[in-house]
Amino acid sequence: MKPIKNPNHPKKGDKLSVEPIRKLEDIKAIAKLLADRPRDHLLFVLGVNNGLRVIDLLRLKVKDVRDLTSGATLTIRESKTRKENILVINKSVFKALKRYFSDLDPDDDTYLFPSRKGDGHLQSQAVGTLIQNWTKAINLKGQYGTHTLRKTWGYIQRTKFGVGFEIICKRYNHSNPAVTMRYLGIQDKEVRDILMNEIG
Repeated sequence: MKPIKNPNHPKKGDKLSVEPIRKLEDIKAIAKLLADRPRDHLLFVLGVNNGLRVIDLLRLKVKDVRDLTSGATLTIRESKTRKENILVINKSVFKALKRYFSDLDPDDDTYLFPSRKGDGHLQSQAVGTLIQNWTKAINLKGQYGTHTLRKTWGYIQRTKFGVGFEIICKRYNHSNPAVTMRYLGIQDKEVRDILMNEIG
């Protein structure tokens, strides 16, 4: 008997392209949905506010962030590129951390995002499933997964705050802005829209 093929699963050699969450109201809806789940709430808030890969967030331990205050930074080494990058504690992240520590009171040597199975941290695949569940719960259509949080950061920085691709590229540690544009899925419609801007 042949296994049933998942239509959403990429063919061998292909990558399944996941999307950012494009609307601030949807980001707020998921944050509200996770309000009574401190671990998941912190993971979501940290992800959409920092633009780091999920695997680098999952490797954090409680002692890495316990004493950080709003405005503080933590230097990390990216697992994929081996380059240094920083995690930033903005006001939203600081509030999520305070709630997390108040509700869970975890030991310093435990992972910030522990798996419910054993002593390790959550795995990327499990995070992908969580993100799919969160987006489905607020009836968000599209393909979502582990890169959604990272892409959401870049998309919102670009569309809501006007941050240029060069800066987002530097944050992502991409080789050039063209890679960043492809990563964020710049659509032909967006290119056409700017051609409607009148000059002179």
